[in-house]
Amino acid sequence: MPLYLILGPMKSGKSLALINYFLELKKKGEAFHLYQPALNVRDQDINSRAGVSMKARKISTTRSIPIDREGVIGLDEIHMFGKEDATAINQFLSRKFKIIAAGLDKDYKGKMFPIIRDLLNLNPEKITYLTTKCEVCGKQDATYSQIYKNGTPVLKGLPAVVPDDGTFTYKPVCEECF
Repeated sequence: MPLYLILGPMKSGKSLALINYFLELKKKGEAFHLYQPALNVRDQDINSRAGVSMKARKISTTRSIPIDREGVIGLDEIHMFGKEDATAINQFLSRKFKIIAAGLDKDYKGKMFPIIRDLLNLNPEKITYLTTKCEVCGKQDATYSQIYKNGTPVLKGLPAVVPDDGTFTYKPVCEECF
């Protein structure tokens, strides 16, 4: 079954795209299961900055998703899962599950998250790459997510996955402003 990825920087509409996909399944009465990482402390459900949300179960690893279920699997904030979760996702794909995953592709240093690299190696059927407005210069081609502390970009010393718990601020930025 297929793997679809929705990737891009902060505030680019990834969660909204994921929610819209599953709202269509809900309208059709099709079975699905939505998950997000326990590391996501910002939201209880999958929430779009546009104000749309859907219920999702928090999990620490994709290996905890029951394999006896039917339906499409949705994963929000995929970048917050570990590299080893790509193996579990591949096992679901081999069992004919359809998986739609959304998240950042690059960390605050501009490096691709290991799980994203591994998922890309699974040859997704579809990849949607979203951009947004750079919050520094205003160009409509932000592809990076910059982390700030007290208005200054943080360039080192943080783990690759930094939960949005209010300690830092985040801005989508273009390559030039990154």
